[in-house]
Amino acid sequence: MIEHEFGVPFPGAVVEQSKWTHTALKVMPDGHLDWAALFGSSTAPVVLDLGCGNGRYLIGSALARPTHNHLGVDVLPVVIRYARKRGNQRGLANLKFAVLGGRELLERHVAPHSVAEVHCYHPQPYYDPAKVHLRLVTPQFLALVHRALVPGGRFVIQTDNPGYWKYVRAVVPVFFEFRELAGRWPDAPKGRTRREIVALQKKLPVFRAECAAKADLSEAGAVALAEALPPPTFDADRRLRALDELA
Repeated sequence: MIEHEFGVPFPGAVVEQSKWTHTALKVMPDGHLDWAALFGSSTAPVVLDLGCGNGRYLIGSALARPTHNHLGVDVLPVVIRYARKRGNQRGLANLKFAVLGGRELLERHVAPHSVAEVHCYHPQPYYDPAKVHLRLVTPQFLALVHRALVPGGRFVIQTDNPGYWKYVRAVVPVFFEFRELAGRWPDAPKGRTRREIVALQKKLPVFRAECAAKADLSEAGAVALAEALPPPTFDADRRLRALDELA
């Protein structure tokens, strides 16, 4: 059975129940995650999706790249339950989901230079000025992403919020070799995530970049840079608020 969402097939198909897996990571360790233990002694490269929502991108990646292990986190339990169910039903042993914030995951549970990729799709822009301090993409967050990645590791970021993107273009190149994509993702021209699909259907511009961690930037140097850079206090475009609520 092929499932659909917004008229686009959701990645993968439900397999027979005897092949279902358990993608729930319900208890976090006191310290760093042991990737080999988490994924059954597998030492495959690790891919993180911070704010993974219903897991559409990560499930597609886990299906397409069985040679990689995948962990998605989101602060909303309801979307993680949805992601886990679909991951379980696709029999994916290289996939886990947890209810957790992206910054908390990087700060407390990811050892330095231990993951191959960090993905961040459509981080919440927070329109209320009293909540701008909750925005995920800050200089401190970018320093944590840089610390988590192996040398040359990839950081992928995407948004449809022009204010957020202007900030991203100003601060991300400090920590990463910044490459903005001119068009859609070749692997998913209709959208990698549910939010991207909705934005494209509404003919909104979507901003995308693939970045490589700067090899000559030390952990201490990244922290020092983060302390000197401005926080994301931009004014988000409130015309997108209804779309945020829908997605």
